[in-house]
Amino acid sequence: MATPYAKLPAWVDFGLIPFINLLVAFIVAGMVVLLVGESPLHAATLMVKGAFGSGEGVGYTLFYATNFIFTGLAVAVAFHCGLFNIGGEGQAYIAGLGVAVPCLMLDSFLPWPVVFLVAILGSAAIGAAWAFIPAYLQARRGSHIVITTIMFNFIASSVMVYLLVGALKPKGSMAPQTRTFLEGGHLPKLDWLLELFGASIRSTPLNVTFLLALVASAVVWALVWRTKLGYEIRTLGFSPKAARYAGINEAKIIVITMMISGALAGMMALNPIMGDQHRLQLDFVTGAGFVGIAVALMGRSHPAGIIPAAILFGMLYQGGAEISFEMPNISRDMIVIIQGLVILFAGALEHMLRPTVSTLFASMKPSSMTVDGAVAGDN
Repeated sequence: MATPYAKLPAWVDFGLIPFINLLVAFIVAGMVVLLVGESPLHAATLMVKGAFGSGEGVGYTLFYATNFIFTGLAVAVAFHCGLFNIGGEGQAYIAGLGVAVPCLMLDSFLPWPVVFLVAILGSAAIGAAWAFIPAYLQARRGSHIVITTIMFNFIASSVMVYLLVGALKPKGSMAPQTRTFLEGGHLPKLDWLLELFGASIRSTPLNVTFLLALVASAVVWALVWRTKLGYEIRTLGFSPKAARYAGINEAKIIVITMMISGALAGMMALNPIMGDQHRLQLDFVTGAGFVGIAVALMGRSHPAGIIPAAILFGMLYQGGAEISFEMPNISRDMIVIIQGLVILFAGALEHMLRPTVSTLFASMKPSSMTVDGAVAGDN
């Protein structure tokens, strides 16, 4: 029988191990940079400078982070129920309809706060509805949630292509996109917020959706850790047998959890559509649904960890653009490889170094380390 991992102090579990995983990822990424004949230190400097060295850089970093906060929260809520929602990409994509349709219908005679509220409700509702079907199939028919959510990503993509080359495309236009929204469909920028901290900027896509993402993080924290529903979600995720013994309706909790997850993923569509592009167009999600998986894993499925993890990936996106511009030998594809390495070590290989760290801390403080609730070393 394999030896279980020792229980680690919170600062190690939620801080040190993610930091070590991230450090290993950047070391391996540095080796990749060396292979193309460039300096890893110079590349790292350019990345940090591009992401945080100017007001524009910070604005773009937080803009990308907004997408990842929503999708990271979506994945985290499902994780707490023992579900692996890989459908955030499709849920956010199809939820673009919940943003675009209210804007197209209301932008000419209603102010942006009203349109924004309707778009929030629309995107959340469509995202939740798109997640409902895989949830129902899992809860009532035993279909695996991973398989069904992946399939629904492709279905969402096909539906959006069909609509954007047909019903939603303006007459006389060749581009697969809706018309540009009027002022009622534009969200205010947060340039003024950055200027309060002394940043001098021209314009960035950072908008009020970032504030909504922070509010959503607080709501998720309260839901998961301060409500009866959250307790039932965590109980089912920790031990389905114990949940059934306690009388928790397993099918009901699975469906509700996935719908909440889908609603959070769906609200991600607000940021690029109303906040930046001011129209609905193809592929506006750009992989944010999948990045949300790594963000949730790195953030330990807790909003307090998801927010900095999302900012980190926002830095990789914005700083990566700076590297590809300043260092021609490092192409955009190389930047994707570096981002993939971070996702690999922070997400898929999250437990790679945990046994070593657990063993180290068990040897340092044997009396404080526990295994399965018992003091390490007890018989």
